[in-house]
Amino acid sequence: MAGQTHSTTEGMHEAIEVPAAEHGAGFPPFDSTTFASQLLWLAITFGVFYWIMKNVAVPRIAGILEDRRDRIAGDISEANRLQEETDAAIAAYEQALAEARNKAHGIAHETRTKLKADHEARREKAEAELNGKLKAAEAQIAATKTDALSQIGDIAGETASALVEQLMGKAPTKTDLTKALKSAMN
Repeated sequence: MAGQTHSTTEGMHEAIEVPAAEHGAGFPPFDSTTFASQLLWLAITFGVFYWIMKNVAVPRIAGILEDRRDRIAGDISEANRLQEETDAAIAAYEQALAEARNKAHGIAHETRTKLKADHEARREKAEAELNGKLKAAEAQIAATKTDALSQIGDIAGETASALVEQLMGKAPTKTDLTKALKSAMN
């Protein structure tokens, strides 16, 4: 098949085969006759890439890293500042809350004291009024009792006279009635 031309059924594609001897001995980088020029171009290419890396890429990367480091340090310091402000605000809030609680407790205590004093004053006033009414009632009862006791002798005399009259048919005399009542009361 070497050196023959193949045609396809369409006739459009043709492939040509070349014998292996015409290609050369092998892979060109492994050809020992070109080692010197390959090493020269390797050294030139390495030098150019080294110079580009050293003078262009590394400074840019170092600048980017420095910018990031500065930005991170700035962000951390800003975060610390904000944290301190937050802590200060929380401390101020807690202090204000404690003061408000103390003030509220003070107001509640003051209000309880006022209400207790007001209640005590009302209670004392009501007790005084009740004591006055009680004394007046006791005085009235005592007067009524004294009046009733003063009239007991008369009532007892009238009752005894009425009983004696009914039992005996005749009313006792006033002197006999008074003597009998005095002897019964002693």
